[in-house]
Amino acid sequence: MTIEGEEAVKNAASLMIAFAERTGLTSEGPKQRYLWTDAFAVCNFLGLARLTGEKRYADLALRLVDQVHHVLGRYRADDPCTGWISGLSDTEGESHPTRGGLRIGKKLPERRSGDRFDEALEWDRDGQYFHYLTKWMHALDQVSSSTRDPRFNVWARELGEVAHASFTHGPDGPGGRRMVWKMSTDLSRPLVSSMGHHDPLDGLITYIQLETTASLLGSAAAGPGLKQAAADFTAMLEGIDLRTTDPLSLGGLLSDAYRVAQLMARGVFEGRDLLANLLSAAQVGLSLYSRQGDWLEPAAQRLAFRELGLAIGLSAIGPLQEEMERDGRSGFADDELRARIEILAEQALLTSAIVPFWLDPEHRLPRSWSEHRDINEVMLATSLCPDGFLVVLPTP
Repeated sequence: MTIEGEEAVKNAASLMIAFAERTGLTSEGPKQRYLWTDAFAVCNFLGLARLTGEKRYADLALRLVDQVHHVLGRYRADDPCTGWISGLSDTEGESHPTRGGLRIGKKLPERRSGDRFDEALEWDRDGQYFHYLTKWMHALDQVSSSTRDPRFNVWARELGEVAHASFTHGPDGPGGRRMVWKMSTDLSRPLVSSMGHHDPLDGLITYIQLETTASLLGSAAAGPGLKQAAADFTAMLEGIDLRTTDPLSLGGLLSDAYRVAQLMARGVFEGRDLLANLLSAAQVGLSLYSRQGDWLEPAAQRLAFRELGLAIGLSAIGPLQEEMERDGRSGFADDELRARIEILAEQALLTSAIVPFWLDPEHRLPRSWSEHRDINEVMLATSLCPDGFLVVLPTP
């Protein structure tokens, strides 16, 4: 590692150790689990284990997986229902902790049937989000890739199966099937019926990734297949405009582009058109976002985790270029894709304006930081050491 690299690892490790202590992972304090944040945290711990060679970080990743399943895979303490949200017995729930999905981990209980819908309040209410579930599938898959233990990939595919069955609806065919944004904890009813902009994209890429890891580990028969679900997501993507100026979503497009490239390089996904679409959407959105100048505002007027999501995606551009050129894959890296990547590489300099800004303790004083401290610090750690999140497949 360079001096800069060593400093990045040191800062990321410090952030993650503090997060583990603060949220009850390594302390006797309350177990404050939140699915999105914890998915990134698992990847961070795995990445730190690889970078430092210290087993304690891998142990923390495994401990966090277990805690998430026992907290978010079960009903809240204030819910009249108890036990695993899947309805499985204690013994079966331990063996299949994701069969009922996983709660978001919001502070307020979910909106009960018959309660008035309040859009502002809904953001603070519990339930299940599809795009949080795909992040957890990814985290579990990373654990299998790191440990070579297929059990975590099986749990990810079991989660993928129930998520597809619960969040999708409608007739087959292009334009027929749709998704809902938010489901109840027990997956029995939608809480927000509109479709998330990039939910089918998340589903498609994640499910292909899970199938690929299962094949590489020789464990495909040990869990459910997801090929039909991936086909559903492909059909849902027809005609969807992926462009966005939201920094977190832009980062997701770039991270997804790198995931697609890795899958293409393994020869398991004919994703050239999707990759071109992702790069084009990211290029347009990033150009508009850069000109808006939101990232130049004072810290109190910014949401760090959204900007850091963009920084994580931007950090994938260099590895994406390397993946496209490795081994001279002429059919993989054509002139159009190279040109799009070169334009994005010029815009990637925005990372140097985001990450150092949020590393400055002075910029972490406003409430806009402290109110989202866990997700901010975990994603800051990811932006410092992104490979644990970005590199998706085990070595064959």
